Amino acid sequence: MDYLKLALEAAVNAGDAIMGIYERGFNITYKKDSSPLTDADLASNEVINSVLTLTNIPIISEESEEIEYSIRRHWDLCWIVDPLDGTKEFIKRNGEF
Repeated sequence: MDYLKLALEAAVNAGDAIMGIYERGFNITYKKDSSPLTDADLASNEVINSVLTLTNIPIISEESEEIEYSIRRHWDLCWIVDPLDGTKEFIKRNGEF
């Protein structure tokens, strides 16, 4: 399996989803830590996870449920994902996300 090709596919597809939401508008909610969460964060997370799941490599994502260390500590490798890096900039619509 070509992991790089799948990672690139995930990134491009997530970027398309993010930009579609950026253009049409989005809702903002807040996580327990008071950081913002948009429709684009959730949509890109779903896109990325749907592609990377094909690798059977565990995924740790900022927007997914936290996986206990007692489970993670046995992993030899994993994907680390931040589906939309720069949510605050995304919300400001300054193009720096």
